[in-house]
Amino acid sequence: MQCPKCSTENSAESQFCKKCGNSLTGVSSKRDKVMAEESSSSNKFVVLGVVLAVAVAAAIFLFKGAHKGATNTAVSASSFVQVTAENGLVKIPIEKINDGQAHYFTLAEGGKSINFFVLKSQDGTIRAAFDTCDVCYSHKKGYRQEGSEMVCNQCDQRFPADKINDVKGGCNPAPLNRTVEGNMLVISQADIVSGAGYF
Repeated sequence: MQCPKCSTENSAESQFCKKCGNSLTGVSSKRDKVMAEESSSSNKFVVLGVVLAVAVAAAIFLFKGAHKGATNTAVSASSFVQVTAENGLVKIPIEKINDGQAHYFTLAEGGKSINFFVLKSQDGTIRAAFDTCDVCYSHKKGYRQEGSEMVCNQCDQRFPADKINDVKGGCNPAPLNRTVEGNMLVISQADIVSGAGYF
């Protein structure tokens, strides 16, 4: 402990300066001051670290929320084209679906709307699948197209368009049998109805 009058170092327990006799009551030792300063500095770093961590977490949360709000959206019901079957077959003109974009259709059957999509993949194959999968079907969110991939609106998993119909199970779009006859894509009504359990 340093005497404020003569600057003589005294023991921490001293009540009076050993040199000049000045009262040392209420005077902190150098060590206490240093420790207090170090503690204060350390606390500032801890507080700064916490503030930075909270700011980063908030930024990540807001970014993810904005990203999901922008893209993680099921296709609206009004975007589905209503189809009907004739003689047990649903026929869709190829010219309406050969632009590389996913086109969404729905067949009303037994009080349910059974949704599916059709698209021409980059390899030139016209593909069809239910707008759902074995895993996320209960959420009824379906898929969206992003470039050459179809993306599950529930879990955000991505599936190359040129693998639809070829790969099934899990979160892959549930495949739907189809054939091309002349200028028409033909899908059996029975095949579409077989997916009613998803909806």
